[in-house]
Amino acid sequence: MSSHNPYAANCLTVDGVEVFSLEDARRGIEVRVVPSIGNMAYRIEVRGRNILWFPYSSPAELREKPVLCGVPLLAPWANRMDGDAYWAGGRRYVLNPGLDNLRRDGDGKPIHGLLNFSPLWSVVALAADSDSASLTSQLEFWKHPALMAQFPFAHTIRMTYRLAAGSVEVETVVENHALEAMPMAIGFHPFFRLDDAGRDQWRVHVAARERLLLDAAMIPTGRSEANPFADPQPLAGTELDDVFGSLVRDADGMARFWFEGVRERVTVAYGPRYSTAVVFAPKGRDFLCLEPMSAITNAFNLAHAGMFPGLETIPPGGEWRESFGIVPSGF
Repeated sequence: MSSHNPYAANCLTVDGVEVFSLEDARRGIEVRVVPSIGNMAYRIEVRGRNILWFPYSSPAELREKPVLCGVPLLAPWANRMDGDAYWAGGRRYVLNPGLDNLRRDGDGKPIHGLLNFSPLWSVVALAADSDSASLTSQLEFWKHPALMAQFPFAHTIRMTYRLAAGSVEVETVVENHALEAMPMAIGFHPFFRLDDAGRDQWRVHVAARERLLLDAAMIPTGRSEANPFADPQPLAGTELDDVFGSLVRDADGMARFWFEGVRERVTVAYGPRYSTAVVFAPKGRDFLCLEPMSAITNAFNLAHAGMFPGLETIPPGGEWRESFGIVPSGF
């Protein structure tokens, strides 16, 4: 990094694991990403404080005993499906539990796709200039039979982490190589934390007009209600695990969710193609998740049932592209 360029991008080895670092020396921000473990960002350090919840001392511990933390990608579907089969393009596809690449929730439902801790990512670009530092990695889904057996749509996922102007942008591009349309229901599940106040002092702004009503298995029922939460909503005495639609957009098309303590605030700005939001703040845990989603929970099956007209598809040879931003302030 030169005296005139505050940005740097480097490859490091941390406890035997290859890690990529993006730095903004002027603002005191460093992002660390581990491509070989789901391409997850596990540190967004702002003036010495990690705003991501990461309950380990190193990425090697994450690899040994993985749990969702940091910024995990949920693909090729986010959240739950209501059973071991899904509909796409008028066809019913059955998941194969014998392949041992499914995650399940407490009710045994398939959840969060196939790639949470995947080692299949490869780095394709690492760069820094006077305006930003960035890392681009890709996963060629179509090359892996055990993935294609569960979701037989040939595609490539390319992700770019970009640190610029005090914000961390996460851009995702999905390229459809198949000869038919590919359904899109991906999302992210970032885990955030603050240092200047305990969980019960946090307040959260939910930039949505409606909350989807869920059944006992956390599957949308097709009904919704007006967003019932205060603005901002104190977390003291409140537990959140809610799905929101009709996001409130600013003039630039972004929907901005945030939570704050005394001075510190983390804002997550959802691009226009992230149409759905999940907010997860369980009691007794020192994290909060503001989750950008391209579709509602169980989107494939609800779209087939006529209960979710908003499911996007990527045409043959086409691509889907969207970003969300993470903006810390008050640190």
